[in-house]
Amino acid sequence: MKSLNPSRLTLRYSVLGILTGTMKLANISFIRNFTGSFYGSVLRFQNCDTEYLRLSRRLMCKYRKEALYYVTTPIFYVNAAPHIGHLYSALTADCLHRYKLMRGFRSKFSTGTDEHGLKIQQAADVAGKEPLVFCAEVSSKFQQLFQRCNISYTDYIRTTEARHRRAVEHFWTMLQNKGFIYKGSYEGWYSTQDESFLTPSQVEDSTDCKGTSIKISAESGHKVEWMKEDNYMFRLSAFRSLLQQWLEENPKAVQPEHFHRRVLQWLQDDLPDLSVSRQRSRLQWGIPVPGDAEQTIYVWLDALVNYLTVAGYPESHCEWWSAAHHVVGKDILKFHAIYWPAFLLAAGLPLPKAIYVHSHWTVEGQKMSKSLGNVVDPVERSERFTVDGIRYFLLRQGVPDSDGDYYDDKIIKLLNNELAGSLGGLLNRCTALSLNPAQVYPSFCNTCFPREPAGGSIGVKVMQEDYKMLEAVSSLPAVMEQHFENLQIYKALEAIAGCVRQTNGFMQRHAPWKLDRRDSQDQRWLDTILHVSLECLRIYGTLLQPVVPATAEKLLSRLGVGPEERSWEILNFLARYHGRECPFEGRRLGPDTGVLFSRLDRPETDQGKLKRTKKDRLMATWWQPASAN
Repeated sequence: MKSLNPSRLTLRYSVLGILTGTMKLANISFIRNFTGSFYGSVLRFQNCDTEYLRLSRRLMCKYRKEALYYVTTPIFYVNAAPHIGHLYSALTADCLHRYKLMRGFRSKFSTGTDEHGLKIQQAADVAGKEPLVFCAEVSSKFQQLFQRCNISYTDYIRTTEARHRRAVEHFWTMLQNKGFIYKGSYEGWYSTQDESFLTPSQVEDSTDCKGTSIKISAESGHKVEWMKEDNYMFRLSAFRSLLQQWLEENPKAVQPEHFHRRVLQWLQDDLPDLSVSRQRSRLQWGIPVPGDAEQTIYVWLDALVNYLTVAGYPESHCEWWSAAHHVVGKDILKFHAIYWPAFLLAAGLPLPKAIYVHSHWTVEGQKMSKSLGNVVDPVERSERFTVDGIRYFLLRQGVPDSDGDYYDDKIIKLLNNELAGSLGGLLNRCTALSLNPAQVYPSFCNTCFPREPAGGSIGVKVMQEDYKMLEAVSSLPAVMEQHFENLQIYKALEAIAGCVRQTNGFMQRHAPWKLDRRDSQDQRWLDTILHVSLECLRIYGTLLQPVVPATAEKLLSRLGVGPEERSWEILNFLARYHGRECPFEGRRLGPDTGVLFSRLDRPETDQGKLKRTKKDRLMATWWQPASAN
């Protein structure tokens, strides 16, 4: 074989479905200028059955028809206690996980903490603690928050675990053996706060609090320093065209759409090779480079591999890795949509099915920060507004495309209007002893509520608005599915809230409390009104399970809906209206355990202003903004 020119090398890969998610064989060529020595071989595969099978065994996980779903949060950096932004990431993933379980998927949901890096090393030094002790203490705060807020993760990973170190070492060795990691030298800007290397175009001038001129990251605003050291480099430059093709051929690879466009815009510029290690003399708290005790693996390469670790890498990851979906904050998009796919392509592994990106939370229009003292403690707020209250607010108000704004009066208004008032009030009306003294799921009368508008028939009181309500509730599962699949949970909840208002309007229009129960026709109509309203409530309770599980459980139990009757596939809304049997008709309601959601009192301080608590002030004295990884 002729010797290869390292300065101009064409690599020809046969990629099986890595770029398109299909089993189609595509030959992709790219040319890159490499520095340093490169010992990889040029791979050429022909489009034939033998080569297809051989390569599919090497590069692709076994194709499975079983419905699997694997969703991850970022692993959260343990430089400080969790805030509502961390909780929002976890809630988003938790909601998707619960939704997929309802749809009959086998679902895995991972979260955890990122515990390596210079920032952690420095924070532990300041606290006067050993890094592992410091990490364990802060990681436990995340676990306690997630357990309190009903985050139903199936795996909680810490990067200090032995299983993760073994996965990272194996992954590094794979990249190095394939020639994608080489010994080199890095000189440029580095942000310790972001654990990120920056190009000159990503840096701008600023001044610190003392008026001293400094350089900062244009994106995060954090201080950067010039760094020069010998370390290991990853050939990121080799993957620019592959990443572009992946994104162009998979418009839903990064969602929402404008984040997808942002990544493509980043890829218009050249990608410099990436430093993937630090000198051990500067960074001791991390995983050593295999075979080189003088170097520590870059914290982001280390952290990103956690998703593979949970999937079972390196031995048993195939089943779950083929169903991977990541939920990330917009501040770490570059690491997940450029670095991580490039690492995976280099290792010959499939790319994630989707990267769901969400925006941040501000407090009264301002960024949460230690200096402003406005960091919101999610534990305290979950105690004050209830777990389901904080879950509902964040998922109802969180818009992935733009930053959400938090203040206490806003959450009080929303919860009082939609959970306590609209939904809770509807349940109270339908189950009140004055309207439903027998405490049963009443019968439905097809004569009282015919399939077609009666056009003035005697005794028929149904109005056109009532048919519109039934149409809206009937279509609600499909609407929910569309919004959940596009990470627009807020729109799904908006649709439910709209239907709840329509059902309250239905009750208000027909005022069953005014009917004469001694009149048989009025009694049938009253029963029909209650039956329709209870059916609507059953649909709302079932669809709300991924968002407010405790409230949904309370609602469905009050209606007498058993645990086995709460799945997506057996919603079967208003079966009697469609001429089918209704299993709930005539069934006794469940026990009355009180109001569905208690109304919240506004604080006595100025309404609309954030009520600072002692806990918030204590948090603000030591919290530092951190990316969730």
